[in-house]
Amino acid sequence: MRMEDSTLRQAYVLGVGMTRFGKHLDRSMKALAAEAIDLALADAALGRDALEAAYVGNAVQGLITGQECVRGQVVLREHGIGGIPIVNVENACASASTALHLAWRAVAGGFEDCVLALGMEKLFHPDKRKVFAAFSGAIDVEILEAFRQMLARGAGEPAPATADGNGGGQRSLFMDVYAAAARHHMEAYGTRREHFAAIAAKNSWHGSLNPRAQYQQARTVEEVLASPVVADPLTRLMCSPIGDGAAAAVVVSPDFLVARSRRAEAAPRPVRIAASVLGSGWDRGAGESGVVAEVARRAYEAAGIGPADVDVAEVHDATAPAELMLYEDLGFCAEGDGKRLVESGATRLGGRRPVNTSGGLIAKGHPVGATGIAQIVELVDQLRGRAGKRQVEGARVALAQNAGGAVRAEPAAIAVHLLTI
Repeated sequence: MRMEDSTLRQAYVLGVGMTRFGKHLDRSMKALAAEAIDLALADAALGRDALEAAYVGNAVQGLITGQECVRGQVVLREHGIGGIPIVNVENACASASTALHLAWRAVAGGFEDCVLALGMEKLFHPDKRKVFAAFSGAIDVEILEAFRQMLARGAGEPAPATADGNGGGQRSLFMDVYAAAARHHMEAYGTRREHFAAIAAKNSWHGSLNPRAQYQQARTVEEVLASPVVADPLTRLMCSPIGDGAAAAVVVSPDFLVARSRRAEAAPRPVRIAASVLGSGWDRGAGESGVVAEVARRAYEAAGIGPADVDVAEVHDATAPAELMLYEDLGFCAEGDGKRLVESGATRLGGRRPVNTSGGLIAKGHPVGATGIAQIVELVDQLRGRAGKRQVEGARVALAQNAGGAVRAEPAAIAVHLLTI
């Protein structure tokens, strides 16, 4: 089923909810998910009995706690939701946005009229190496050692320690992947560490305004640069933290909205999913666009808009350099001009296109299986004018970009959603 198919219905986000992201050692994943679901249903003014299906995103809980196979059923049944189709969605850091994409397909395709999309994750564990080892599963494990050695040669240093308990494993291998991409961008376009630090400082300021953010302390460029080096040129404050949390969205059809209006039931203003595109990395030829740019192109085409129409965006800033490069991939500026966009202040609150008003992954946090829908929560709040001190005035078009895993040099999964009101 292609998005361009004229037989597809519109689909709308009617309700959203999320927990505060952070270190929730005293709360189970069931409790976190229940909070997000209750908030989303209350926002949509619906009861649980309205749900016809559920798509539950989670990335690594099986590797950390051993809860495999039926994570969604276990969590939802505990919260009084059962009997309906429940689909478990695992797609690395794009698990939640993939769950939302499947919810959109179910509604747009005419299979259901009211669907829950949920993302959830608990990453804090007494043994941090166990978490980092789980992240290593988001890369082709058969070439993992060769991949590590390749990164080390590019950095001119010993290979990063493994996270399997044999070599320490004090950081995720993905930090080395992002560091390598950052060094390449610096060499190719003259981008400086200060540009990356400015993005991290911006996101920390946005996060200081967000009561659901894991970190709520604004940082300066100087503080970001002075924090410990993780993998050159990345410092700790340029990198997203691990965290616990959950986020949920209720997706409905036009028929559902019409029936609801006939019953004269109170409901919030629906937010239309103008485009939902999911892609994955491939062995592309020389001169071909990367997967992020290609998925974004398809999303813009499906929605009938362009990058210039986007008023506010949430992007996958697992590191600050990633956000800068995404400006270019998403068409917010030309290739190599990310640094100029940073210098202009356009992506800060008050700029012409604020990015990561939630604080992004860097400040809001990154419970990987929940991140994609948390982005949607922020954007729905922006489009409904209820983002408080983070509000982008007049926001009518929003973009969410979420990625996960890696196949060779590209994201393994990439999702772009466009929302309008």
